[in-house]
Amino acid sequence: MFLPSIHDFTAEAADPAHYAALDGDWSLAVADVVASTRLAGEGRHRDVNFVAAAVVAVLSEAVREPEQPAACQFGGDGAIAAVPPGRRAAAEQALAALAHWAGTEMDVPLRVGLVPVRALLDEGLEVLVALQDFGNGDAFGLFLGRGVTAADAWVKADPRWRLEPRPGPLSGLESVSCRWNPVVSGRGVILCVIVDPLPNGGTGLAVLARVQADIERIVPTATAAPLGMGERLAVRWPPSWRSLWLEARTRPRGRRLACALSLLGKSALLAAILGGGWRVAGFDPDRYRRGMAERSDFRKSAGGPRLVLDVTEAEAAAIEAMLAAHAAAGRIRYGTARATASTVTCLVGDLAADRHVHFVDGAELGFWRASVMLKRMAEREPSAP
Repeated sequence: MFLPSIHDFTAEAADPAHYAALDGDWSLAVADVVASTRLAGEGRHRDVNFVAAAVVAVLSEAVREPEQPAACQFGGDGAIAAVPPGRRAAAEQALAALAHWAGTEMDVPLRVGLVPVRALLDEGLEVLVALQDFGNGDAFGLFLGRGVTAADAWVKADPRWRLEPRPGPLSGLESVSCRWNPVVSGRGVILCVIVDPLPNGGTGLAVLARVQADIERIVPTATAAPLGMGERLAVRWPPSWRSLWLEARTRPRGRRLACALSLLGKSALLAAILGGGWRVAGFDPDRYRRGMAERSDFRKSAGGPRLVLDVTEAEAAAIEAMLAAHAAAGRIRYGTARATASTVTCLVGDLAADRHVHFVDGAELGFWRASVMLKRMAEREPSAP
């Protein structure tokens, strides 16, 4: 099954006609950091983002099929991916190895699992998937409907869907990096938004389309990109030792110091090129910054909208009031979190071939903080009779 591509998020991302419904032979891979509260309290926000990006990097390699990018999505403190029928074993191996690496090498406990789409369909929960396609093999997965949020909840609640950590190869891990400075809001507030529909099926999808349209009326999301057009991106040099050591731990133990020193030199060269605006060996720094902004995942869907928006205080308040009204009417549950800056974690394949994508979160784990609010809202909802 070839997944459809979405090129215009505003016009297409909330429309189920632009998605494919997965059949029962597919699976959903789920990973989430278990100890986000503790890690946030220890100031290890970037560690959590780094591990979540690592999941996307490794799963993208494990579940990719010929001539089609993998449908994987970064979630701040976790990730999800659509697993084609022939890639289930590879996904299981990758998830187990990721959990082992995250726990032993990063001290970041990672819960991983695999849910057959057939089990979701048996509960009346469909999974709609598309690729947000930037060309050149660069894409993110987009998901609509309650199936994907159910899969995440099942892995958290029921051990039978989980996989135990075990050592294994982690192809793609070395492509993750996090050396950019936090990007300060240009308009006043970085607002993270998570929305899930309460109704199932077509009714729920219609609710999501309405909510997305309401957000667009308050602020056209294309104009609220937290990286702007790339002009806000500033290279930190020297990068923090912590960021270098995070990347070094994607390599075997005996090579980590050499890796950190190599990264220090490479980051100095990149900082000089970007700072001076020089073109070197065909590398255009202005084009790279624009490419980073264009290939950032500040707008996505995982059951419902997942957004990181740079907005004014008035726009943030209007979005929050609108979401509260939809929630009071019994249409959605939601979470929001505010920050003064956004963070960027990168997945860089081949700069010469223009292969790179970038994962955006609100500073201090904005997506996770928004998810905590959504969870509390769910806990307050009356139980079904």
